[in-house]
Amino acid sequence: MSASSSKNNAQGSQPWWKYGHVWLIIAGPVIVVIAGFVTLWLALAQPDPVLAEDYYQRGLDINKTLKNSEMSMTPATKGRNHAATPVQDQPR
Repeated sequence: MSASSSKNNAQGSQPWWKYGHVWLIIAGPVIVVIAGFVTLWLALAQPDPVLAEDYYQRGLDINKTLKNSEMSMTPATKGRNHAATPVQDQPR
């Protein structure tokens, strides 16, 4: 080995942490791991509420109540549908 090649190796080699692209490669997985722990913390700190066992029947009952009430959504539905209907096709 010549003296010039060992001199080039000594000048060109640096510790791995002094290269910027190494930190760029490491940053991606580190950010994902941190985001995973934040998501885990949020899931444990604020759990979703448990649905009632008869949630579907309650929804059907609410729909029946709305359909039978005086404040029905029917006029709003008609207005929305007729707003999109061309003038010549609207009922008179």
